[in-house]
Amino acid sequence: MTSGADRILRTIASEIRARQEQVKVAIGLLDEGATVPFVARYRKEATGGLDDTQLRQLEERLAYLRELEARRVSILDTIRSQGKLTAGLEAKIAIAVAKSELEDIYLPFRPKRRTRAEMARERGLEPLADAILADRTTTPAELAKAYVSELVPDIKTALDGARDILAETFAENASLVGQLRSYVKAHAMLCSRIIPGKAEAGAKFSDYFDHRERFANTPSHRALAMLRGRNEDILSLDIEIDAESTSALKPVEQMITQHYGIALQGGAADVFLLDAARFAWKTKLSVHLTLDLMNDLRERAEAEAIHVFARNLKDLLLAAPAGARPTMGLDPGIRTGVKVAVVDGTGKLLETAAVYPFQPRNDVVGAGAELRRLIQKHHIELIAIGNGTASRETDRLAAEVIAALPAPKPVKVVVSEAGASVYSASAKAAAEMHDLDVSLRGAVSIARRLQDPLAELVKIDPKAIGVGQYQHDVNQTRLARTLDAVVEDAVNAVGVDLNTASASLLSRVSGLSASLADAIIVHRDQKGAFTCRRDILGVARLGPRAFELCAGFLRIPNGSEPLDASSVHPEAYGLARKIVAACSRDVRSLMGDVTTLKSLDPSQFVDERFGLPTVRDILLELEKPGRDPRPQFKTATFTEGVQDIKDLKPGLMLEGTVTNVANFGAFIDIGVHQDGLVHVSQLADHFVKDPSALVKAGDVVKVRVVEVDLKRKRIALSMRKDEAPLQRATAASNEVAVSNANKKPVRQQSPRQPKSMPEGALGAALSEALRRK
Repeated sequence: MTSGADRILRTIASEIRARQEQVKVAIGLLDEGATVPFVARYRKEATGGLDDTQLRQLEERLAYLRELEARRVSILDTIRSQGKLTAGLEAKIAIAVAKSELEDIYLPFRPKRRTRAEMARERGLEPLADAILADRTTTPAELAKAYVSELVPDIKTALDGARDILAETFAENASLVGQLRSYVKAHAMLCSRIIPGKAEAGAKFSDYFDHRERFANTPSHRALAMLRGRNEDILSLDIEIDAESTSALKPVEQMITQHYGIALQGGAADVFLLDAARFAWKTKLSVHLTLDLMNDLRERAEAEAIHVFARNLKDLLLAAPAGARPTMGLDPGIRTGVKVAVVDGTGKLLETAAVYPFQPRNDVVGAGAELRRLIQKHHIELIAIGNGTASRETDRLAAEVIAALPAPKPVKVVVSEAGASVYSASAKAAAEMHDLDVSLRGAVSIARRLQDPLAELVKIDPKAIGVGQYQHDVNQTRLARTLDAVVEDAVNAVGVDLNTASASLLSRVSGLSASLADAIIVHRDQKGAFTCRRDILGVARLGPRAFELCAGFLRIPNGSEPLDASSVHPEAYGLARKIVAACSRDVRSLMGDVTTLKSLDPSQFVDERFGLPTVRDILLELEKPGRDPRPQFKTATFTEGVQDIKDLKPGLMLEGTVTNVANFGAFIDIGVHQDGLVHVSQLADHFVKDPSALVKAGDVVKVRVVEVDLKRKRIALSMRKDEAPLQRATAASNEVAVSNANKKPVRQQSPRQPKSMPEGALGAALSEALRRK
């Protein structure tokens, strides 16, 4: 019989479209402690070129399938201990491919409380049930007479017991349950209704006060909205099965009778068995399958929500960096003032200040003078302005200051400050800036995230960044695991400067734990900058294995070894030098010489250890050493005179930045303290199935204002080039409005004046458009 390990190999190979040999090697490497980025980048020969996407899928499925195998073994052991394991049953268990299928098979053998069927068996009524099922020509009442006893006082009691036994038998038939589950998933309706008296308290769920849709087609955001409404005791949520059937026998009941060959020809036994089938459905199967479907709905919706969050987080982390340039960070505020932080090109804090250009002080002159002083003193090239409260007013102040300066003038950029307040009050911020007031730390973070979004955002819990939908409603362990993988992949895709990286950034490098990252920082502070990668072997507790996993992702620009500035792994330096020698050049002069490098034949450098994939990677790296996979930096230019939602008019063309992408559309920051929504139907002139295929977080786009709902602070935008009139879209979709609550807890933690977060920040979906979708 096929072993569990073989089953796992076969299953994963099929799912990721790879050979079993590739999967086996990859699993072996991961089990030995290798990370996905390391295996994807430096073990291509071993795995046959499995990429990071395949390896992440392999890693996730491996965990599930190993749990499945463990459960399979446990079930076999339990049934074997009961003395009920047959060859046929063992074969069924062996070929089960999902946990639900295993549990269906195990159901009759699962230890359970004494049921009515079990009590009927104890009174000797199982032979009666078997006899009725075996011979449909008999009259059940006549057969039942033989079973009347002290324990069974009358014929009715005997027949009720037989019915209980049959109903349990029907409900525990794995094959039948599987068929019913498939049917129900395809045909059931998901229905939500308002709980009487909760309409006012649950106004944000109004789209679901009387809502009905096919279960199989329910998208994740609507499912999570309804589930939240149920959890908050606003909605009742039910699954209707065959509710519209007008036949005497529902399709699900017909499936039971057909499975057992109940002919329904009017005989007494047929009538009795039909009653037992209906009883089985009503009391057991419908309850069991409804719970199953609710769990399936939740898991499916959570999986999609986590996928959306992960995709947006990846786009945000890999957003274009402005670069290592002196930067001023402005954290806008009205009453509490605008906090100012100046950092150098490496992100080192140089000076802080606070200016009060707004009410109640209105010190515009003093604020402008202080900003000009700091800009000229530190030769500021970039001004990062947080997009919170008073952002547009601060942006205007900065523009006036810049206009009065001689060339070269700094460039001002409005950046997202999502999570900045959480970071400011965190232990990481306290350790990094222990002598700086909490209110000023946010300005530092804003400046640094313009220079390098990845380096700064890794310091913040991904869930606090706010690019997900319903993130507080999903499995937090699974969410954290997925987001950690996204951060790890992003950091290692870009690489890390060993001599400037923070502990937070280093801890995300392949093979480096938080304690090793701290040890590297301590070593760097005590002994100075690392001159080559191998120097880190002198760091306390950092051994050869950790070095192997991390070295290729660490960069040392201008070090003693030129290759240390590239992604070439130290283990392949010999191969790289062989390539350099073939060109009769110095490695530094060869780097970047695309013409010479492209003229080489990679196959000439293949040896017993390194194959074509590694040779080609080295050649590419020598062509563009230390290449950054992130795009070129650019930013949106907000329209002058448009600072508040009240300034928006239908037809107005604006430029904005994509802040979040959901399944139903994209949210755009257009500089009015309130993101607008481009519904999926308005993203392009053609049909768009997946918004993420067209836009991603950080993209700069041009949009047209379609409609503005001042009362609910919702903005409908369009990216369509044709100006065809939209379907009426004044009502925003509540499944999105509800999801806005995801950001509110984050803002409530802020020790600073919170950014205004009206309902539409994640709630400007076009209700009618969604309903017509």
